[in-house]
Amino acid sequence: MSVLKLQRLCYFAYGYHLAWEHQRLFEEPFEAWANGPVVRELYRQHRGRFQLNIGDIEGSVAALDNGERDSVDIVLETFAPYPTHELSAMSHQTTGPWQHARDRAGAADLERSDEVLLDEEIAHYFDALSDRAG
Repeated sequence: MSVLKLQRLCYFAYGYHLAWEHQRLFEEPFEAWANGPVVRELYRQHRGRFQLNIGDIEGSVAALDNGERDSVDIVLETFAPYPTHELSAMSHQTTGPWQHARDRAGAADLERSDEVLLDEEIAHYFDALSDRAG
C-alpha cells in the first residue's frame, strides 16, 4: 500500500474510533498538511518511501483492545478497497476537521501547515458521518 493510503486509513480509523468509542486510537495528533491530515511520527517512519510492504509497518494487533480492533477492522473492510485518490478526496471535505484546521492556520491551498486537527472536531465530523450511514 502507499504511504499516503496508510495515512488516510489511519485518519479514518482514528476518527471513527473517536466517534464510536469516545477514545483516541493513538496519542499522536493529526496535522493539517497541504495534502491532507498527516501523523508526523508515521510520516517520519516512512519518509522517502512511496510503497510499503506488510513488514514495513510497525505495531501489533495484539496491542489493541477489542473496541480498537473492531474500529480498525470496520474501517479496513469499508475503506481499504478505495483507491488512494478517493480516500484523499474524502479526507479533504470542506466541512471537515482538516479544512477547519487549515482555516485556523490561515493556510492557502498547498501551503505548508502543522496546525493540529482538534479531537472534538474529528469526533463530531465522524459521528455525523456515522449517523448519515446508519
